[in-house]
Amino acid sequence: MKGALGGLPFVAVVGWAIWHLLQLTAWRDSTDSSLAAVWLVSFLLLWWLPVCWLERAATVTDSERQDLDGLRVTVQIPVYNEDPRALRACLASVFAQSHRVQRVRVVDDGSVDGTTGEPLLYHAERAYLHHHAERLGIEATWDRTPNRGKRWAQMHVLAEDDADVFVTLDSDSVLDEHAVAEGLKPFADPRVKSVAGLIVPLNVKTNLLTRLTTVLYVPFTRGLRSAQSVLGSVLINSGTLAFYRADVVRKHAGVYERESFRGVPMQMNDDSMLTMYALLEGRTVHQPSAVCFTLVPDRARHYFRQQLRWMRGTTVRHLWWLRHMPLRSLAFWMPVVEYAHLILALLVPVAVLGTPELRGQWGALAQYTLIIGCAMNYLISLRLFAIRRTDETLPHQVLMFVLSPVAGLWRLMVLRPLYLYAMATCWQIGNWGTRTRVEVCVDPAR
Repeated sequence: MKGALGGLPFVAVVGWAIWHLLQLTAWRDSTDSSLAAVWLVSFLLLWWLPVCWLERAATVTDSERQDLDGLRVTVQIPVYNEDPRALRACLASVFAQSHRVQRVRVVDDGSVDGTTGEPLLYHAERAYLHHHAERLGIEATWDRTPNRGKRWAQMHVLAEDDADVFVTLDSDSVLDEHAVAEGLKPFADPRVKSVAGLIVPLNVKTNLLTRLTTVLYVPFTRGLRSAQSVLGSVLINSGTLAFYRADVVRKHAGVYERESFRGVPMQMNDDSMLTMYALLEGRTVHQPSAVCFTLVPDRARHYFRQQLRWMRGTTVRHLWWLRHMPLRSLAFWMPVVEYAHLILALLVPVAVLGTPELRGQWGALAQYTLIIGCAMNYLISLRLFAIRRTDETLPHQVLMFVLSPVAGLWRLMVLRPLYLYAMATCWQIGNWGTRTRVEVCVDPAR
């Protein structure tokens, strides 16, 4: 609530600039105020911005906690060309959980050494898994399979697993010690079928790209996803850390891993597919207290490949939502809203330049638009302060916040054109899509 109140100055600036923008676009000598209406609709499409502040982490009573303690929990970790040190840190974080899980199932999807082409076998990591699992009384398995993609790696062990809750965890991620305990709490509500964890970049201080990525994470993880959670309709969990009622996943074994698009096997966007299954059966929510730290790309080539893969997968999933989700559901209307916002953003500059009355005022219009853009980015980035971490100082958080308009400019000038390209080439999909070798290491000096 304090963060929301802290945003009031930015809200006031946005309101002031919008008022002046509407006065300019509803020009005095014409009765045509359609462009003013377009501006107003564009801002209304950002409905999630005020709603996200209503999100609260789920809590439980003592009796509900006892019921949750009785749930059988399986953590599934798919591995493909992962940095051994990152994988070791991932496994260590699972064993350090305050809520002990019953099973850990690792599946290596045919990792290979990018230099020699020889199998990457992770002997030390496998021994670490079995040693600590035996010490803690946790059932653990490590399987190596031919490379078929992340979904096949997941269902290799989950299709027959009899757990009550499945936890999907990426192998380059590290759990907060209470992540599992917190992620289980929303399941006290029997209507909840899946829970998204809060994903935070682990290597935030590596370089400018990782800092930029951290700021860009905020509008989705603590903005749009939080707003969707308030409505019980999170549309995309991050596979980095997500929790599912196990029966939802088992029910779709054999179909989930065989999804195709235009005849091509669809292995990307596994997280959104599982979330869609869950949403069709109940509520899907976000638990901001279930925190997971993940490695993000620290090199441009890896970053753009990842973004392109995500954008193509999201485009396909939008088509699936429009086709399969009920007309009354948020999942049906979210792509409608997103594409409407995208179209309006492209049409408004054309309308301004094509209208003589407005073309003469383009300087004032650009000025107010810039003010609105900066204020909106600051308003969104206030959510940075909702995440407290021991490896990040307050001055660093303030610096990230101050530079947030740079992230907005990056989103507008770089990611939006990339998104349009991804939409036009969405059928170009593959298995893992981002790496043929280890891409990101715990220690970037390599």
